[in-house]
Amino acid sequence: MTATLLDTGPLIAVVDRDDKHHASCVRLLEQLEGPLLLPSTILIEAGWTINRHMGPAVHARFLDLVTEEFELVDLLTADVRRMAELVRLYKDARLDPADVSVVAIAERLGITQIATIDRRDFGLIRPRHVAAFRLLPEVLA
Repeated sequence: MTATLLDTGPLIAVVDRDDKHHASCVRLLEQLEGPLLLPSTILIEAGWTINRHMGPAVHARFLDLVTEEFELVDLLTADVRRMAELVRLYKDARLDPADVSVVAIAERLGITQIATIDRRDFGLIRPRHVAAFRLLPEVLA
């Protein structure tokens, strides 16, 4: 079974029924068979966004979902060093810090697929361990 790293967009789409990617992201998370890995950086970013835009009740339900469905992954010092390398390498792109953290963790763990709606940063970055990431869902609704 293939592990998948989670980015913020699909998490927000899953809890927000009005999000245009809601159906495709719910379907994606239901169909993925391997471990769903949630970087702590993405937990914080998604939680902040959900709390701000949808309120504390939805935020609490999101946190319940996290404890039931996802495996948390923390950053290591080596990941932060790699993040700095990526920011320098792609300096003109002004990469999102959370996205760069996902890339660093993916490289460390050898993960090749990322659940994300963000095609810009993840499509631009060339990881060390694979030619390109497999970005899911493959088709954005």
